[in-house]
This record gives sequence, structure tokens and C-alpha cells, in this order.
Amino acid sequence: MQSLAALEPVRKQVHYLLTDIDDTLTSHGRLEAKAYAALERLEEAGIRVVPITGRPAGWCDMIARFWPVSGIVGENGALYMRYDRRAKKMQRRFWQAEPERQAARAKLAQLAETILRDVPGTALASDQQYRECDLAIDFCEDVPPLPGSEIDRIVALFEQAGATAKVSSIHVNGWFGQWDKLSMTRVFFQECFGIDLDAARDSIVFSGDSPNDAPMFGYFPLSVGVANVRPFLDRISATPKFITAGEGGSGFVELADMLLG
Repeated sequence: MQSLAALEPVRKQVHYLLTDIDDTLTSHGRLEAKAYAALERLEEAGIRVVPITGRPAGWCDMIARFWPVSGIVGENGALYMRYDRRAKKMQRRFWQAEPERQAARAKLAQLAETILRDVPGTALASDQQYRECDLAIDFCEDVPPLPGSEIDRIVALFEQAGATAKVSSIHVNGWFGQWDKLSMTRVFFQECFGIDLDAARDSIVFSGDSPNDAPMFGYFPLSVGVANVRPFLDRISATPKFITAGEGGSGFVELADMLLG
């Protein structure tokens, strides 16, 4: 990984910034004023920001509607939302149709009982009731942090049931379906911007911090990890190309400052 200074020579070609939220845009569980202000500064400069997050559909509706962003991909790629401010209309797109989502939710509810029973100290994520497509198991957000071996056990239980499992900085997210952050980002760019992602990827920066960001780190030449990605490097199949000096929201502000010159 190179320092962020190595990204400076190509900063003017960047027109889009995709970013994870938890521990990338936030710091210690809070969205600080300086990070939110960075979103506004990027928007004002014409750089389109799209959060790419594991957070739930319910949160995505609020973020798309109220934040200075051009849309959001949520639940690790299960959906996107985009709010048309002129028409005052929300555009929602799910990877699966509603009957498929209902069937998957029933299976996930059964799997949740198994995981909570077999891995003591876990809990359903506090945002689970706002989710449409996945199951989020908390291993450190609102519970005492679990060791890596227990996180691996959660992943194994998801996979034994035939589900996809991804580890973020706070949750293990699992789902029945074939999507990830990158696959829905492709759909978002085509349907919302009318742009083929392959053709545009040299004009896109992605910032993240954890294993579920691996598809994005691997795909984008201009991928950036905030400094707190370092403890996860042995769990990430594709690491970021650049890294900030600061952690969390401070690292995001550092990236925004560099892009804005």
C-alpha cells in the first residue's frame, strides 16, 4: 500500500467517490461534523459521492434522502436507493424480487437462532429490524468484542447453511443470494448515471476499512484504506492500493482534502 500522497498526481481525473460508512466515514461509532462537512465540500466541487455500506435498507432511505450524496448501495449490495430532489421521489432497486426476499428472510431467522445459540456473546445487530435482505450478527458494536476465532465460527455457520458471509468492522453479515458491494455498484452506475463501470473506473476512488470491502479494493485501481484497515489485512483477500495516515472519519477527511486540492 502506498501513502495517500501517491494518489495526488491523478486527483483531477476523479469524478466519483465511493465510500464505506462504518469506521471509514465514522469515527468510534459517530459521524463527526468534519466528515459530514467533507461530503458537502465534495458535492459542491462536483465529485459525486455514493456510500457503499452494509447498513440496512431503513438507514439507506434516510441517507439517500438527507445526506449530500448521489445515492447509496446498502446491505452489502442487496439494494440501492437514490433520491431525486427535484421530483421528490425515491428510487429503490433490490437485487431480488419480494417473494425471494421473503423466503430468504424466513431462512435467515432460523439461522439467527442457531448462531446466537452456538456462539455465546453474539447478538442480532441493533439495526436488524430495518433490514430487507440480510442477517447482521453483532460481534463488537453493542456487545463486548469477540475474538477472531469466534468471528470465524459465525462465518462458518453462515456458510454451512449455504449463505454468503462477509465480515465488517462490527458485524458479520450473511445472506442467501448472489450479490456483493461491487455487483450492485455496477447496476447503480448503469441505471442511475448511465455509465458502464468498467469504462469509468479510473475516475472513481473507493475508500473502505474491512474485509467486506475486498471486492471494491480489488476492482478499483484507486482504492484507499483508512488507517484502521491494518488489523484486518490478514483477513482481506484484496488490499487497498493506498492508505491514509488517519483512522476512520479523519482518514476520510484526509482523502477529501487531497481530492479537493
